[in-house]
Amino acid sequence: MIPFTDEELRPAVESVIEKVRPSIKLDGGDIDLIDIIDGVVFVQLKGACIGCASSGTTLKFGVERQMKALIHPEVKVMSVPIGWEDKLDKLG
Repeated sequence: MIPFTDEELRPAVESVIEKVRPSIKLDGGDIDLIDIIDGVVFVQLKGACIGCASSGTTLKFGVERQMKALIHPEVKVMSVPIGWEDKLDKLG
């Protein structure tokens, strides 16, 4: 169990996103934080990342690994498809 509230996680999550964003932008993409619910970080990849075969790897081995290392080992990252921003409860 993550010992932080979602509100307490937000600044740390935003910091990690800003840290990985330049690497994602190098390939023509971008990443936005959509929400944090019960320790699950919902992000949306944009630009060239949409439909890219490597986007899952980017999330798991780039973004999520950094969050686990820098915030807490139980943090999970979920991808939010375009148009699903208001349906987070249906993901996963």
